[in-house]
Amino acid sequence: MRYGKRSGLVVLSIGIAMALGQPLRGQQAAPDAKVVTLVSRLELGRYKSTIEALSRFGDRRQGTRRNRDAVDWIEAQLRSYGCSGVERLAYQYTTPPPTPAAATPPRPTTGTDGAGAFKGSGPGGSTIFGRGRRPTVNRDLMAQPDPRIRALNEEEPVDGERQEVYCTKVGTLRPSEMYIVGAHMDGHGVNQASNDDASGTAVVMELARVFSAPDVRTDRSIRFVLWNNEETGLDGAAAYVKQRASRQGVEDPPGSGRYPEPRWLGMIQHDMMLFDHGAPGPDGRVSPRQRREADVNIEFQADSKMGKESMALAFLFKAANEAYATDYPAVVGPHMTATDSNEFMELVPAISLREAERGSEIGGGWDPHGHTPSDVMTTYEDADFRLGLNAAQTTLSAIAHLTGANLAR
Repeated sequence: MRYGKRSGLVVLSIGIAMALGQPLRGQQAAPDAKVVTLVSRLELGRYKSTIEALSRFGDRRQGTRRNRDAVDWIEAQLRSYGCSGVERLAYQYTTPPPTPAAATPPRPTTGTDGAGAFKGSGPGGSTIFGRGRRPTVNRDLMAQPDPRIRALNEEEPVDGERQEVYCTKVGTLRPSEMYIVGAHMDGHGVNQASNDDASGTAVVMELARVFSAPDVRTDRSIRFVLWNNEETGLDGAAAYVKQRASRQGVEDPPGSGRYPEPRWLGMIQHDMMLFDHGAPGPDGRVSPRQRREADVNIEFQADSKMGKESMALAFLFKAANEAYATDYPAVVGPHMTATDSNEFMELVPAISLREAERGSEIGGGWDPHGHTPSDVMTTYEDADFRLGLNAAQTTLSAIAHLTGANLAR
């Protein structure tokens, strides 16, 4: 454990508080005992079991029964945690027409073995993927060697209504303000989408469980959202912004003290949390073991309208990692690409937590399992799951400070 080291929260808190326009509680050298208690309630076994349960639905591809069943399961779990205000947001999704070949930029390619699933097309295989520029995805059912997993993923998606589920920890002092903590629950690739993104979904669900405990109070609100349709182009997050942004901070009904959509203070995304095994070797292969230098990557988009504020939020999370995470450090990067937090970054401070840097690392082939048949539960070991758990510790502790979390006596 790294609880004994001097907390970076002291050094960064003043500048971060000014950038975000609010105080940071717990500005002391030693970690806050209440936050330490909350972090201790995160368990590796629980985290793994949630990923395993999500993996049983297959790749949870949008527009299929397996996706809808997974949404139902997530909702039932959130209710079992006691998370309040469990709701769904519905929207329509129609598959866009194919882009004419002449207008399509060069795309990375991959074989069915998945060796190049996220390998970029630039120098050294590095490409920063933006919206509309995604790695090739396995669509070959027979490329999946496990007949049980093939059977789970046989159904093809159809256009129509989509739903995503969320719940809210209502703040006791400032319920009209909230942080959004999210991950996408859909996947694809004829697999179990265990890493992309059951690993991030499990982080959000575990945080919802911990913060929903009867003895936990927060000054500000926290919303836990499991996006749908991320893999089609961030459509679920975009639908949320379109439907809910204008409702921020509106008391409804007037005088009730209820805020169906509290004002957004920040959005934190979790997308692929397990696999930081290093760069491919000369033979193009990636080590089967988690590297000793593995870290949690915290990304923001430097050139967004909220770039300065997002950077401050990212470094606050890094400081929280230094104070409360048990195994892996965190690093901050200025490129946040192809994830749901991109839909928020022009409106509110927005960051994304990942297993590796999206552009130069994941885009450079550091994760050979993304969107391929090998993104299944049995691919990963405890060292991988522990990286995801450290991401959960990072977010939980940072959000606990930002929302003024306390424990009832």
